[in-house]
Amino acid sequence: MELASLRAKIRDIKNFPTEGILFKDITTLLKDGPAFRYVVDLLAERYQQERVEIVVGIESRGFIFAGALAHQLRAGFVPVRKLGKLPGKTIEVEYELEYGRDALAMHEDAIRPGQRVLAVDDLLATGGTMAATLRLVEQVGGHVVGVAFLIELAFLHGHDKLKNYPLHSLIVYD
Repeated sequence: MELASLRAKIRDIKNFPTEGILFKDITTLLKDGPAFRYVVDLLAERYQQERVEIVVGIESRGFIFAGALAHQLRAGFVPVRKLGKLPGKTIEVEYELEYGRDALAMHEDAIRPGQRVLAVDDLLATGGTMAATLRLVEQVGGHVVGVAFLIELAFLHGHDKLKNYPLHSLIVYD
């Protein structure tokens, strides 16, 4: 399989979730077993030598890739969620959206200081959600060894917010 084949499996949905947005629907890729496996295998191969101890996944589609990748890398999985979705003690961070503010949470004991962390999400748009996630990881002393995405919308310049981290996107839309 090639990256062009993966790209062809991503469906565009016009005006979702709001007017003027072109949504990249990955469910058409996920339902294709060989394509999904290829994505996970490509990412696992890229990070195999990084000695990843924890894979952090961002709610909700990031969980899909992060869980599978953690399995492949024999690493732990840590979810980063919206406020109020995790039991126990959490740390939280607020961040800016194009249209307001939001917040994310992670268990305060999810990552030990010095652990090698790979942060994963399905799509990089403006970079705010991932930048907030990386603040959480670093707040508890995690060492970010990589930031990975299935899709990057390069025209939104989200990579600018993440320029201090090794970033990899499988499919880039310019």
